[in-house]
Amino acid sequence: MPHALIVEDDAHIRDLIALHLGLEGLETSAVADGREALDRLGSTAYDLVVLDLMLPGVDGIAIVRAVRRGGPNQDVPVLMLTARREESDKVLGLESGADDYLTKPFGMREMVARVRALLRRPRASQIAAAALATEPTSASDRPVHVHGIEIDPARRRVRVRGDEIDLTAQEFRLLHLLASHPGIVFSREALLSRVWPDHTYVTLRSVDTLVKRLRRRVEQTPADPSLILTIWGSGYKFADV
Repeated sequence: MPHALIVEDDAHIRDLIALHLGLEGLETSAVADGREALDRLGSTAYDLVVLDLMLPGVDGIAIVRAVRRGGPNQDVPVLMLTARREESDKVLGLESGADDYLTKPFGMREMVARVRALLRRPRASQIAAAALATEPTSASDRPVHVHGIEIDPARRRVRVRGDEIDLTAQEFRLLHLLASHPGIVFSREALLSRVWPDHTYVTLRSVDTLVKRLRRRVEQTPADPSLILTIWGSGYKFADV
């Protein structure tokens, strides 16, 4: 039974989410405070986190960033809830490591649909386990070495200028796809279909957000990238060899 952690300080919303996730067959735990959420996430592995942006103690952005740095929930799917409607707040949540977001007020049917989509996506740990179970016999499994980037798909390992870095599943798929085809321009639509196997609730803006996150991990100067290049009006490419 998948186990979901609900982090929401509004008791009414918290109980409604727990009720509907329970009807979907999920075991649920719920907390109302950001610090307690960090304690839980640092000690217990979950299959899903439903996280409010505005929380007492520690806010949702800080929680996501802490979780993505390591621990038992480094690659857990995170659905962020926000009462703010400004696009910048939503983008900030996604760039911090959330996988999807809902703006309050929201319908429970939509919330459940998004939860289903998140639970269907393969997690980074699952991808790594599947890769280790197979020998690198195809071109897509072979290590990639380009512009100081070393990618080992079989072990899901990435080194940037000699330093090993941890990437989310989407970040890894995007980097591997682009670095395997240096100089080839991919449209946002192509990246969307290749990086997100199930993109029911993912938009083209999500591609731009993911590129920004990845640049912060691999570029020496993210604001002036030299590896992952924007081709205006077309999409993105990895720097040619």
